[in-house]
Amino acid sequence: MKQVKQRSFFEQASRIVGKNNKLGKLLAGYSKLREANYISSHFSSYLSPVLASNDELRKEVFNIRHRVYCEELKFEEENAEQLEIDEFDSFSMHCLIQHLNSDKFAGTVRIVRPQEEGQQLPIEKYCLNSITNRALDPTLMARKDICEVSRLAVPKEFRRRQMDNFEGAPTGVINQQTYSETELRCFPFIAVGLYFAAAGMALENNIKHAYVMMEPRLARSMSFVGIRFEQIGPVVDYHGKRAPYYINQKLLSSNLKPGFAKMLSDLRRKL
Repeated sequence: MKQVKQRSFFEQASRIVGKNNKLGKLLAGYSKLREANYISSHFSSYLSPVLASNDELRKEVFNIRHRVYCEELKFEEENAEQLEIDEFDSFSMHCLIQHLNSDKFAGTVRIVRPQEEGQQLPIEKYCLNSITNRALDPTLMARKDICEVSRLAVPKEFRRRQMDNFEGAPTGVINQQTYSETELRCFPFIAVGLYFAAAGMALENNIKHAYVMMEPRLARSMSFVGIRFEQIGPVVDYHGKRAPYYINQKLLSSNLKPGFAKMLSDLRRKL
């Protein structure tokens, strides 16, 4: 509430003095800075990215994926080990988002990053024909320069109860949690945090081109914070209605709103 009142004060002050003079610009800039600091600090108060750099953490990744992709969505067969692993994991980087108050993991994402000839992105193996923008065809790129964001998963306990059966919720379209009213404001950022984690991993490894197959409504929800994916083909039936999207560092950095740009910067430092 205090943050809302402060923001309202600066908005009113900016309207009174105008935006085209020195004081108006100063007030507007200060307001944006406060908002940027608030968004990033609010996220980091409850959630933190964790690079899955050992077998124990990767097991957490694969277990969350089993719960979401095998048990809930039925995209893959369940197995006794309760671990969802595929052929792309051997050349992927994985990240988790940890809920600090409970130490539980609130979601996971990976970037598939080929290193050798013959190693493909999932989009190349299963959905290449859906890419109609041939200038951005990943098969034309050097293997070290491409990656794919995939297997984003948010477990049920980190989504609102009434949304548990909402189509798309397990993969980030709806991702709120009801531990407390204060924390509830932060949990819509889980999917954003996961995409930022993927972006951070790609940027830190100098990967130039990133691809993702996702629902158009998830792409639209990401555009709200300024993550503007470029659609490079039509919607196809691939685990639901999905389309191929592309993003690079320029597309990411040129559209991010200030608060989320700072959130990405802070998240990269933590990774």
